[in-house]
Amino acid sequence: MSNNKALLEFVLRHGDNNLILGHRISEWCSRGPFLEEDVALTNIALDHIGAARMLLTYAGELEGGKTEDDYAYLRTHEQFTNALLVEQANGDFGDTQARQLFYSAFAYVVYTELKDSKNEMLAAFAAKAIKETMYHLRHCSEWVVRLGDGTEESKQRMQKAIDNLWPYTGDLFATTANDATLVREGIIPDVAALKPRWYDMVKEVVTRATLTMPDANAWMQSGSREGRHTEHLSYLVAEMQAVTRVYPGAKW
Repeated sequence: MSNNKALLEFVLRHGDNNLILGHRISEWCSRGPFLEEDVALTNIALDHIGAARMLLTYAGELEGGKTEDDYAYLRTHEQFTNALLVEQANGDFGDTQARQLFYSAFAYVVYTELKDSKNEMLAAFAAKAIKETMYHLRHCSEWVVRLGDGTEESKQRMQKAIDNLWPYTGDLFATTANDATLVREGIIPDVAALKPRWYDMVKEVVTRATLTMPDANAWMQSGSREGRHTEHLSYLVAEMQAVTRVYPGAKW
């Protein structure tokens, strides 16, 4: 049987990734550049929230006595373990699509391996989530290419978005000793080892967009695995938890 603490850590990490990114993308609701894209972004946000619900519910089963709402609404921002990338502000439309490209490519390479996990719950989750992830990846890739190979202004904005968000991508692949335990047991893939595959996927899209790929060895932000986050997360969590904090224990 796998180390329960290690498994809980992994499940919370990916549950938090989806929860925080889903909340971020939901901020585009009613603010999309046109109606069809507004609906598309809202649906992508819902996909991430749905994934978060599955994982955080499973985390509650592992820890015992907790629900998805406990993890979403009753933790401080320091207790979230999501990657730094997903908490970054939406910025303009190019920023949002660059962030989605980086994360969706990451999710794709992880879920592709995770669907073969010896843990039945994680395998089933990955098999479902990868279908949604493929759509997310195709959608944001098309936008990155359209904007990168578009007007001079859209090209400059798209390049700026990629360059500004790049320093947060290394944190996606941060691992711990607990992760190594799960890798040895065949529960999760070696996430750090997937980085070259992720890099090639991202590079293919960036090149097709006639943009410049950042240096693979560029300096990277880190710290999310130790509870250190950017200033953006505290504001996001405060907004997300506002109703629960004012009306603790309230039921719809």
